[in-house]
Amino acid sequence: MPEGRVIKSTGTWYNVLGDDAALYRCKLKGVFRMKGISSTSPVFVGDKVVFHPEADRMTGTIVQILPRNNYIIRKATRLSKVSHVMASNMDKAFVIVSLTKPRTSTGFIDRFLVTAEAYHIPANIVFNKIDLYDGHHMQMLKDLMDIYSEAGYPCFYVSALTGQNLEILKAAMKGNVNLFAGHSGVGKSALINLIQPGLNLKTEEISEYHGKGLHTTTFIEMHPLAFGGYIIDTPGVKEFGLIDFNRNEVAERFPEFRKYLHLCRFHNCTHVHEPGCAVKQAIENGQVSLLRYENYLSILNDDYWEKQEKDYR
Repeated sequence: MPEGRVIKSTGTWYNVLGDDAALYRCKLKGVFRMKGISSTSPVFVGDKVVFHPEADRMTGTIVQILPRNNYIIRKATRLSKVSHVMASNMDKAFVIVSLTKPRTSTGFIDRFLVTAEAYHIPANIVFNKIDLYDGHHMQMLKDLMDIYSEAGYPCFYVSALTGQNLEILKAAMKGNVNLFAGHSGVGKSALINLIQPGLNLKTEEISEYHGKGLHTTTFIEMHPLAFGGYIIDTPGVKEFGLIDFNRNEVAERFPEFRKYLHLCRFHNCTHVHEPGCAVKQAIENGQVSLLRYENYLSILNDDYWEKQEKDYR
């Protein structure tokens, strides 16, 4: 039977790009729904699948999901025990952020980065809307780019309005399967339209009343890039809740912490209150960002851990 890659999911139908370059609309064989997968859907955009084409060769049935290299997962909205997998089998993940209209918190950025680290996905940060930045925002941009670059994350600053630095971003994406994610309103769809002209993804203005973005992308979808590779467009998300994590492994997902973890006095150091903590000493010495450490503490205080401990006690 032929193989292909899922490029769009609507919850009922899956668009599969076959190895023969033809597009098939496929449904899922019922057996997959009986395996107790906790995700909102057992098939993800980016999945490589085996499918059985129907006689007209325009539709088919997915009969096997091939092993995944990786995936990006977050807690599903209002469903504390259910996860939402955004996409799978990607080469790079880009979190699109803005420092104004709307402002993306560093807490959101770090939760995304922690998840990418957990699944060994190279993560990148794209600061969009720089055409709107005043002097204060430009200083904030410099500070954040310094912090995240020192932590090992490639950073880009672009404008979806003017196209500034677009070619630099495209060079980093070329030949890869690239996931784009971020809050609604950060200009993700507008940026994708600029990267790949002709897609004509719907864009909306920021809500004047709430000062937040309006949802434009409805379904996760993968698009081919004329310069090589693919881009996965995802709906805007308000929060990036961690799921399938152990509280003790969060510190390992901060790359700049890693070289100090084995130097702590206690092997099970949480880097919060223990004496002889090498991570806290590195912060005092200016070797680790205080902002990143504060976000680490915030993650440890998420209500997710309390719910998980109650569920599995």
